[in-house]
Formats: sequence, C-alpha cells, structure tokens
Amino acid sequence: MKMVLDTYASLNPVALDQSTPTDARKAPSLADAVKAVMKKEGKTAPFTGRTQDIKVPTTNGDLAARVYIPAGDGPFPTIYYIHGGGWVIADIDIYDSSPRALCEMAKALVVSIEYRKAPEHKFPASHDDTWASYQWILANAGQYHGDPKKIAIAGESAGGNMATSICIMAKEKGVPMPVHQLLVYPVTNHATDTESYRESEEAKPLSAKGMKWFFGYEFDKPEDGDNPRFSVLRSDLKGLPPATIIAAEIDPLRSEGKAYAEKLQSAGVPVTYKLYPGVTHEFFGMGAVVDEAEDAEMLAATELKKAFGRTP
Repeated sequence: MKMVLDTYASLNPVALDQSTPTDARKAPSLADAVKAVMKKEGKTAPFTGRTQDIKVPTTNGDLAARVYIPAGDGPFPTIYYIHGGGWVIADIDIYDSSPRALCEMAKALVVSIEYRKAPEHKFPASHDDTWASYQWILANAGQYHGDPKKIAIAGESAGGNMATSICIMAKEKGVPMPVHQLLVYPVTNHATDTESYRESEEAKPLSAKGMKWFFGYEFDKPEDGDNPRFSVLRSDLKGLPPATIIAAEIDPLRSEGKAYAEKLQSAGVPVTYKLYPGVTHEFFGMGAVVDEAEDAEMLAATELKKAFGRTP
C-alpha cells in the first residue's frame, strides 16, 4: 500500500481542495500509480474474459458503458458496477480494475456505466442516471448472456452511495431489487463530524477536505445532502437485499460505512462487514499489488456467488 501511495505522490497529483474539477479530472490517478507499480514489479492481473464498450440510452442521453463478459457461454449472473469519484471526477476507464476482478473471480457478467457529473450536473443527476441504467440492465442483460433473474449491484465510494440508493428506490417503486449489494467504502450520509472524518483531515489519497470539496460541487445547496436519496443512512432499510460492506482503516468514510452495516443488521438485513487495517480509501481493485485488496476482491466474489447460488 505504501509503495502505491509513494508512487502516486511521485506523479505529482493535485490536492482536490486546491484544485478545480477540470484540473482534477486531468490529474494523475491512483490507478496510474497502481499500473506503474505493476510494471515495476512485473505483475499482471489475470483476465480470461472479454470486454465490449456500449451505449446505454436514457431520457437524459446515451451513457458510455463497458460490459465485462466471462469466458464461457452463459447465461451468467450479472453485476451492475458503479464507479467512484465523488460525483465529480473519474470514469469507467480509471475504475476498470474492480469490475474486471469481479468478472474474473465471480464468473459474472459485469456492466460498468458512466453517469453525468457535477458541477455541470449536480445532484440528483448522477443518481437519476444510475437508476435509469439499473432499469436498462434489468431489461437488457440477456442480450449479453446475463441472467436477468440474478442481478447484484456493486459500488465504490460515491458509487456505493448510488448503489444503496438504487436498492431503496427499487423497494419503494416495486421494481425487482438486486439479489445482493456490494458496497465498498460507501458514502451513506451527508455528515462530516464522524470519528473517521476527524482522523482523516489530511489523509491520502482521500481526505476529509477532499470529501467536503466533492460535496461543495455535488450540491446546489447544502440541504440537498439531507435528501434520503443521498443520505441513505437516514432511510428505512427494512427489506433490502443482503449486503457485503468492505471498509478501509485510513478513510474518512470508514465510520459511516460501519454505521450503515449496523443499521442494516438492526433492520434484519444479513450483512458481511470487513474492515481492512493499514490500507486507504481506493485500495479495492489493487489486488495485483496489495494483498489486502486481493483478499477484499475474493471476499466480494465469494459473497456474490453465494447470493447468486441462493437465487432460483
């Protein structure tokens, strides 16, 4: 983990709280650092499947998407993956390693979809896009050899926030819910006064200052963050799909991920929660170079396969 962070620092990344969204989008990413470490160490991430870039139509325009298809004939269980980036930065290219690993380890079709970002498109634009994409996947997974009756949802960071929101909306609207929700250090509340926020004021690569920077661009007004569609920790969680929640020790989001796991459990929702010590936000997807990341990816794949196995 330290090697990745040191390599990242050598790429001269920008400090979010001292940057603009335009500059932050052009800056080196942690994915760039991981690729550099992999090259230096001579390591690769095995992938026996194939990918296909597609467009997903919505009422707000077509969204770029990438489908990860396992080797074999299918039909495959399906994972809808939503990338992170604080609703402001990053894309499906930067977050390529996580869906690739899930496809390989879970032997599942994975669909990773782009969404509109702030400040050009503030809340709830990204939530609207990811909700529309979920409905499209329900209707269209079959054309990529996906099993529409075995669809799970996965999200990292901001993506985890939207994944939880989709589960809640599906329940409320009577739409088929995912069979499982994989949440990797999810944002679950618009609050910056938690223990992990206080510990992570200057943390790398994501600091408390960075999260506040994201919120400043995502919301038209601060009160928008109180919307239960965003602050899912404040929602009724009864009847939601079983969850796997993965957390990192060095992360301002650690406390709210734990709080969400506890509230799910209190609501009678089965939860597998694991906190990985000594790693930072964004460690998931680094399985080729960080042992804890490989373990987290295997845990996620194992829990997803269990969920698919329970689905008739």
